[in-house]
Amino acid sequence: MRLLGKAVAAAAIAAACVSAVADEYHAKPKLVVIVVLDQMRGDYLDRYRDDFKTANGFNLFLKKGAHFTDCYYDYANTHTAPGHSTIGTGAYTDGHGIQANQWWDFSRSTEHVYSSVDDDDYKVVGAPAGATITPGQSPRNLMASTLGDEIVLATHGEAKVFGISLKDRAAILTSGHATQGAYWIDQKSGHFITSTYWMNDLPAYVAKFNASGKAEAAAKEVGGKGQNFYNEVGSTPAGIRYELEFAENVIDAEQLGKHAVTDMVTISLSSTDILGHAVGPNDPKQRALLDGADVELDKFFTWLNTHVDGGMANVWVAMSGDHGVAPAVGETQKLGMPANTFSYAGLIDAMNEELTKKLSPGNPQKFLLQGGEYAYFPLDQRVWEKLHISEADAENMVAAMLPEVMAKTQPGLSGSKPSSKPLIRRVFTKVQMASGDLPNNDLGRLLQHSYSPNGGWQVFAIFGEYQLPGAATGTTHYSPYSYDRHVPLDFYGSAFIPGTYHDRVAPVDIAATFASLLRINQPSAAVGHVLTNIIKPELETVAPKGK
Repeated sequence: MRLLGKAVAAAAIAAACVSAVADEYHAKPKLVVIVVLDQMRGDYLDRYRDDFKTANGFNLFLKKGAHFTDCYYDYANTHTAPGHSTIGTGAYTDGHGIQANQWWDFSRSTEHVYSSVDDDDYKVVGAPAGATITPGQSPRNLMASTLGDEIVLATHGEAKVFGISLKDRAAILTSGHATQGAYWIDQKSGHFITSTYWMNDLPAYVAKFNASGKAEAAAKEVGGKGQNFYNEVGSTPAGIRYELEFAENVIDAEQLGKHAVTDMVTISLSSTDILGHAVGPNDPKQRALLDGADVELDKFFTWLNTHVDGGMANVWVAMSGDHGVAPAVGETQKLGMPANTFSYAGLIDAMNEELTKKLSPGNPQKFLLQGGEYAYFPLDQRVWEKLHISEADAENMVAAMLPEVMAKTQPGLSGSKPSSKPLIRRVFTKVQMASGDLPNNDLGRLLQHSYSPNGGWQVFAIFGEYQLPGAATGTTHYSPYSYDRHVPLDFYGSAFIPGTYHDRVAPVDIAATFASLLRINQPSAAVGHVLTNIIKPELETVAPKGK
């Protein structure tokens, strides 16, 4: 009996060891979820930890998961499209190619900028009647594969991968090329739409969700006027609830987490960014929104526990942010910091005036283009070429003049300290960045990681700390400073050792870590590290020796 008992115990241990080894080919786990909170500063979870009362909201990570306190992007172009691309691909801009939310591309149009996901080869699917129709969307500009792509490739298309957000770029760039669908909202109505890149008609379950009245109910709940769902509802907990309910709809209809291989969904919650730009990270409204997000995430993960085979024991989750954000200028300046505001568009106008005096007196020219993305200054190469000035010489001239024109034309907030007058600290040309002619230090590395061939002729400016375009009450991001690069990084699931970790990590580590655990290739341009210190040890099953 004792020998039989030992044999049974050994068999049980062996079975446990086998089940502990994960790989997506055998649906271990059943579902991978990547949650991105847009404009989620790295200090929010610890600052407001006492607010979070639910078991499966943020406490899923803080108390049951692996929580990193020091996660920083290792590039300078901290914006939504690059951040989501970085999380999805495990690479930086010099690997995935997405440098900003939008840029000028003269090979496609000399009349307007293109967003990071605009694609004239496709059309919008599901737009309500009367909606303004823009070009379709696709991941055409994403120059690297994503974790989702690699899951689909490894399973010969058996795995299902979807991307969901209120924003098109967040839904598309995190999930990738080989997905079964990406969904975002028509900003006015709140109805979920997609592109013919994925499908010619909305699935019946999406059309049913749009017709359910949920968007209208959410607008009524927050007292919206029905003019713009994105702004009116998107900045509230009701917007988070609406997006997560749609994610549940997709997961249920597509039977994610119920297949013979691992499925995946990426969910980017845009609300923290929509509100954050208006009020800043320290406003009580942003804190209340995070408290609301905690409640809605608790509902979502509790729902997953009953809708995935094996429940949350068979779900792995990573959570991060696409970028941080600076505090509101007015508040920061009152505390004695050298904060100030300036006009980005006004600075471009002033540069055009100065360049006209220098190069084309009496004949005003638009040497720099409006409509680009702060902190890039796009040059109209057509104007420069007519004057027989090369890209390198044109960019060098703009780079040399920008700091002086900034000082001369941008007075900043009245009553500000002399030390907080708006300034430009450094300017780097695209030619410099393309050739790698950058400082041999941390800043040079951040800039090199920010390079993309997209965008035409341009220069990249680094403004003073806490100095932002816009008003004193709002805020923004897009600098190499730590407040824009610091985001959360948290993991939950059976593979991870719970605890708080103070290692210096980066969002590129998400794709690398999941790829290693799932036994698949890392995304094609991935540079992240596998976070081995949070992974539970795996025991190999040893076959018994023959008699």
